[in-house]
Amino acid sequence: MTSSADVSRASTTAAFFLQAAIAFGVSLATACVGIFYLPIDPWQRGFLAITLLFLTSSTFTLAKVVRDRQEHDTVRARLDEARVDRLIAEHDPFNKIA
Repeated sequence: MTSSADVSRASTTAAFFLQAAIAFGVSLATACVGIFYLPIDPWQRGFLAITLLFLTSSTFTLAKVVRDRQEHDTVRARLDEARVDRLIAEHDPFNKIA
């Protein structure tokens, strides 16, 4: 029997990782090129560049927080499942309550 914890621990393939990395690189590069070629003043271009930098760093932070939360919930669910399994294994239904 496969639990939801087993499914969430499945690792991604190298091809999926490569696809995600390439998509990130292409999107960041095209955004940078777009900012560079916009017909705007240098201070406006700088503002957009700083905004893009902040957006990128906050995206990585959000992804890490979501991953950490999922790992925490998975570990907690596995511990709860282990506790219940232990209680069931130790339970003797024929034991008389004194």
